[in-house]
Amino acid sequence: MDILTKQVSEATQKRFTEELTDPVTLLHFTQEPSRLILPDHLKGHECMFCKETKALIKEVCSLSDKLNLVIYDFLADIDKAEEYGIDKIPAIIITRNAMTNLRFFGIPSGYEYTSLIEAIVDASKGSTSLKPETKEALRNLDRDIHIQTFVTPTCPYCTMSVRLGHQMAHESPRIVADMIESTEFPHLVQKYHVFGVPRTIINESITIEGAVPEETFLENVLKAVDTEEHK
Repeated sequence: MDILTKQVSEATQKRFTEELTDPVTLLHFTQEPSRLILPDHLKGHECMFCKETKALIKEVCSLSDKLNLVIYDFLADIDKAEEYGIDKIPAIIITRNAMTNLRFFGIPSGYEYTSLIEAIVDASKGSTSLKPETKEALRNLDRDIHIQTFVTPTCPYCTMSVRLGHQMAHESPRIVADMIESTEFPHLVQKYHVFGVPRTIINESITIEGAVPEETFLENVLKAVDTEEHK
């Protein structure tokens, strides 16, 4: 059974044909149904939508010969999970050359399907639509930044926050940006007090509530850098 509707599939394929330039590889970490024994630190956090996420990613990658898909079993390929810093599943990393800092945790469905496609297109083109002054500020970062944006598939405003995080990660190897689908990771929702989405956590110290403009998002990233410098 297909995940994408015929209309969405055709629209995505058309966009890929028109806009993809360089090859992009998607790394997908999942859990096969037969592997029911989880390590202690993951017990109680079984993969809710691994099957559906795998099917979705396979469909997306079938829409262009410029897309390559590599699938890892989270437990059997634990060395790869550790290499890429993957600590929960389902996970998707958008890669081009050495870039591995655009990540999705949970199924990118609903509105977040757009975030996935936009991240793939940006990676293939090797550029983003961020303002020149934003790109310049990001090039000058001297501290590592971790952006976690909590979303739900039905949130129309979440894509803006996810996209800004991914675009900034695209422009700076110092940034790792994650989309986190809230309903699949309740332990993180509780940890970060996520009562509404989008909610963005930067380096565990800075919080952005709701969708904000590019300038405000950048201000908070730079604020997180200042916080790190004064620790």
